[in-house]
Amino acid sequence: MAKNNRRRFGDRKDGRLIRSLPAYSKFAPYIMPTSNDACNLYDESMEITEVDRRLRRLRVEGYKGIGMLHFIIAAYIRIISMLPGVNRFVVGRRIYAANDISVVMTVKRSLSIDASETSIKVHFSPTDTIFDVYRKLNEKIDEVKASDEHNNTEDVAEAICRLPRILLRFAVLVLRIMDYFGWLPESLVEASPFHGSFIVTDLGSLRIKPVFHHIYNFGTLPVFIAFGAKHHVYELDRHGNMVDRKYVDVKFTLDERTVDGHYWAQAFQAWRYIFQHPEILEQPPTKVVEDIY
Repeated sequence: MAKNNRRRFGDRKDGRLIRSLPAYSKFAPYIMPTSNDACNLYDESMEITEVDRRLRRLRVEGYKGIGMLHFIIAAYIRIISMLPGVNRFVVGRRIYAANDISVVMTVKRSLSIDASETSIKVHFSPTDTIFDVYRKLNEKIDEVKASDEHNNTEDVAEAICRLPRILLRFAVLVLRIMDYFGWLPESLVEASPFHGSFIVTDLGSLRIKPVFHHIYNFGTLPVFIAFGAKHHVYELDRHGNMVDRKYVDVKFTLDERTVDGHYWAQAFQAWRYIFQHPEILEQPPTKVVEDIY
């Protein structure tokens, strides 16, 4: 994401160390050493009448199956393009700017109780539109559902779990130490479902309400987004007429060590604006803001 890609001492393979932060921000990870120490919860019921209308039009135009999952991922990517601080992460008590935008999600190979599930990681650019999200995400999901073979994540997990318990605990300890100092190989980081820009879960596909999901004390994921099923609300418009509007509930779990509350407030204001003007996701942003150094 940064214009200057030259790695400096202290940078990681997946992010660059932010050196210009105020002392309080640098000190916070020592007071709150784990993600769960620092997690904040935020939820909002988003009015999606216009979003739903736009998505229906896109499905008619040939984007089969495009839905809220694609929209929410595209909306958060657009926020990162404007406010890159939400794409920071904390590891080893240091704050880093992520080198790219990588989204993690769990996929069931079919909607049956006994179907196996796996995690996927999809990489995006801050200039991606909802059409780019649709293409990249669907390609990855189709690849997983079409194959009965394990992906890299499952292969790594199975290899580690073959160890006796005492060796397994030691192996996890070694992985934690390596991650603390940024020594994990890129292949392991890519296979890990705990490393990325954010993780998203579509509970609307299961027709239930979203939950506040914890963020993990291992890896780099600073944000967990869960959204639920669409629901109707009858409200009075500004003229006093009863109208039927659609809503979807979205819940966020956030690592507060990355940016302050004012920054997150700006991010959620942008989030609301995008839901009110969903057409902006169909064009790339006119400007991409780079994170500070």
